[in-house]
Amino acid sequence: MHRKIARLVVYRNLDQDGILCRLADIFKRFSAGEGTPEELAGEILAQIHRLLDLATQFGFNGNLWHNYLAYLLATTENPFSLTCEKVGARPGSVNVLVLADFKIFRELFDYDFSQIERVLDISCFSLISHYQAIDKETKKYNHGVSEKVQSLSKAIEQTESESDLFRVVTNFYREHGVGMLGLNKGFRVNGHGASLRLEPITNMYEVTLDDLIGCTNQKQMLVANTEAFIQGRRANNLLLYGDSGTGKSTCIKALLNQYHSQGLRVIELYKHQIQELAPVISLVKNRNYRFIIFMDDLSFEDFETEYKYLKAVIEGGMELTPDNILIYATSNRRHLIRETWSDRTGSGESSDDIHAADTAEEKISLVNRFGVTIRFDRPSLQEYLEIVRGIARRYPEITLSDDELAEKARQWGLWHGNVSGRRAQQFINDLLGQIERP
Repeated sequence: MHRKIARLVVYRNLDQDGILCRLADIFKRFSAGEGTPEELAGEILAQIHRLLDLATQFGFNGNLWHNYLAYLLATTENPFSLTCEKVGARPGSVNVLVLADFKIFRELFDYDFSQIERVLDISCFSLISHYQAIDKETKKYNHGVSEKVQSLSKAIEQTESESDLFRVVTNFYREHGVGMLGLNKGFRVNGHGASLRLEPITNMYEVTLDDLIGCTNQKQMLVANTEAFIQGRRANNLLLYGDSGTGKSTCIKALLNQYHSQGLRVIELYKHQIQELAPVISLVKNRNYRFIIFMDDLSFEDFETEYKYLKAVIEGGMELTPDNILIYATSNRRHLIRETWSDRTGSGESSDDIHAADTAEEKISLVNRFGVTIRFDRPSLQEYLEIVRGIARRYPEITLSDDELAEKARQWGLWHGNVSGRRAQQFINDLLGQIERP
């Protein structure tokens, strides 16, 4: 195994601490007669343990060795795979080197573990070639990645040559992309500076735009702007503002679920991470996806100055924001930055400001950097009840009549001080919690 991996060229940037490289090192020592059988067996089982952890994380089933190698091919970013992501396979000398690498991966797929199992008295490789995982809910693992990788694994199993493998893998890159950005649809930002990275959000709320009852005009504006964006036409940064619990953030999640198959990705960025905005843009600006940088519940107190940095990045800095990136923000405030009456009148603590009007304009100018603002209002009582009925229809175990449901929903709204889409969902959650499971 170690001799095969050493001959890789295009795909040689493997993680040296990864399962494949660690197993190759163990097999090398086994071939050289180094280490006792007990030591080697223990080290192999440690790598099998890591492989089982990976299988649990992604819900792999069947031949875990094949799934793991497919996962490596799907997530390895190199100039060849990134080019295939954008334009598919193209003629070129690099294809000769890639075919040689794919021949090695074909051999790894068919690797014979029987000798080392017999000598070390282990059977782990035989076991993972026909692995039956315990059934679990899809929300407990990364279902999207699992489906893509296992589909690639099964397609590779049907190949008979490195040319077949080349066709299967390059088609996968063109259809699904490569690396974590290709396999996942939502990300959060972690670290800063040189350690900045995007981490996949593995379990996301599978809400759709049709699930959002009401806010029809708001959804139409969101869809129109987002579709223009993913189709490569001009689109605007968006600010969704208004009452809490009215579906602003849920709309963004629904957009991602609806359009991720068309190349849409969402990166969640918190207010305290605004200074990482430019590095995040640099990470993704050359990728073949459309990125929405999502800032939820965005607002600033009058003593917070991060908004100035945000203004410069959105519009006004030396570097133009790439065409594949937009910023969507939600807020309960129309103007994002807290204002006081003294800002308007020039009285109070700010009365010594010679240019008070300019200061006020500075505070409200951030919102002008968003090309479209969409207001979300709290629903009326009748709209609230319609939302409750719409959510309740998704749960056949709720057997209340419409009148009973409406009465309980009214009481819930009174007890909690207001009505909104969020209150409607919380009310349904409470009803479901009172239903005993069979």
